[in-house]
Amino acid sequence: MTLKHLTLLNYKNISNQSFDFDSKINCFVGKNGAGKTNILDAIYHVAYGKSYFNPLASQNIKHLEEFFLIDALFEKNDKEEKIACSLKRGQKKVIKRNNKVYEKLSEHIGLIPLVIISPSDSDLIIEGSETRRSFIDSVICSLDQMYLNQLIQYQKLVSQRNALLKYFAANQTFDKDNLAIYDEQLIPLGTLIFEKRQQFLSNFVPIFQKYYTLISDAAENVSLHYQSQLLEHDFATLLNDQLQKDKILQYTSAGIHKDDLIFEIEGYPIKKFGSQGQQKSFLIALKLAQFEFIKEKSGELPILLFDDIFDKLDESRVQKIVAMVNDAVFGQIFISDTHAERTENIIKSTHQSYSIFPL
Repeated sequence: MTLKHLTLLNYKNISNQSFDFDSKINCFVGKNGAGKTNILDAIYHVAYGKSYFNPLASQNIKHLEEFFLIDALFEKNDKEEKIACSLKRGQKKVIKRNNKVYEKLSEHIGLIPLVIISPSDSDLIIEGSETRRSFIDSVICSLDQMYLNQLIQYQKLVSQRNALLKYFAANQTFDKDNLAIYDEQLIPLGTLIFEKRQQFLSNFVPIFQKYYTLISDAAENVSLHYQSQLLEHDFATLLNDQLQKDKILQYTSAGIHKDDLIFEIEGYPIKKFGSQGQQKSFLIALKLAQFEFIKEKSGELPILLFDDIFDKLDESRVQKIVAMVNDAVFGQIFISDTHAERTENIIKSTHQSYSIFPL
């Protein structure tokens, strides 16, 4: 998978800019605020149908403008794929593949395999369980369209069940049979999602540990554990046991929407006991494992985006990543950096073709 050409109109701070890319390494260099990360985000946006950094789509439109447009030309399996993503204020986002509009944005997910490594990945450690669940789901969804549809349906059912619980509370009533209608749909769906997450992590964790060992020179042991209520009890039992609690709380307190990933270093939470360098290594290993997992399952080399990554790593870790580039582990790579000379020296050492775009 390669991105050959990109045109941006009114995307964040970029008014009108076009790029023709090298098939191997592409670097955006310039001062902070020049728009380097915005270009990487535009590439992510056209691949996944949303911004990596700003979930509010309208805020990606350049200030005082009425729309944005991302126009991209990819090459996949020796075939060109033209993808356009646009949004007008007050309207729905539109994504086109080869000039044909998708009926559902979800149909686009998985077409463009892509992984981003960014300083904002620290949210995976700092933020709550929803962020880590989203990471699991984003990897699985990129390879399994059915899983994405199942997830959307599950979330819709939970919302409807929660609305019914609130209705009961507001009207001082309770109808267990009415609630059971949702439970009968949630139980098989939630169990299936749980099993897919469990299977994914059994394959993913060894890859993650391999990369952490490589990046850190086996300096310490790290672990990644799946936490789910369904590991202890079946979903039907959980819903039944939590019924009175749900009635009081007015929301569904049991299910796969409570799942989490536990990040540990030497058996302790990395959030509290990991140094800044260890946390960075953990996150990079997580994303490189995502890259390899997608590559193995899809049979394609994903596009890899490094956002300001060399500024956050010591020299030995940079050398490890550069060695991977030399070993042809990666396909097409996009890098943003504030230091043009540093970037060029690193890239030259890979002995790969490259383009540098000063901003």
